[in-house]
Amino acid sequence: MQSVKVVVTGPFNAGKTTFIKSVSEITVLSTERQVSDVSGEGGGETTVAMDFGRITISDDVVLYLFGTPGQERFSFMWETLSEGMLGFVLLVDADSQESISDAASMIEFFTNMSDVPFVVAANKVREGDTASLNGIRTRLSLADSVPLLPCDARDKDGVKAVLLGLLYEILDSMS
Repeated sequence: MQSVKVVVTGPFNAGKTTFIKSVSEITVLSTERQVSDVSGEGGGETTVAMDFGRITISDDVVLYLFGTPGQERFSFMWETLSEGMLGFVLLVDADSQESISDAASMIEFFTNMSDVPFVVAANKVREGDTASLNGIRTRLSLADSVPLLPCDARDKDGVKAVLLGLLYEILDSMS
């Protein structure tokens, strides 16, 4: 059986933990902690170390999903979690201009760290919403060769489609 390490990254509150939980066939190991309003993050929970999940794609392929924290102050974890990855998903909240801005610097960080394939998943964008996708592609200065996929992080089938899109990119890079 071939195991594939995939990192799921993206800005604070983009939906990374939800993305992994919606598709993982094991109970997700999550290191979420309460965020106080004093931090300027708006309350709620945030990942402080990582999320971990697994999905079997076929009899031959298992994806191990490692979710990163979203804030730059945890970038030491981005570096640690990216070791040995074969590709990454950058999840962005399409309804948040701040998320899209933060995503641009995260793409730069991860592509400077490792020359692996990646896809960008636009959370909260419906299939066929090309106007939103084109706007995000422009804001992120994404090359046409980088897949930008609509996604609902709560939808198992949509998340699977994103992961399969990444898997195809990884396979193409190996040939």
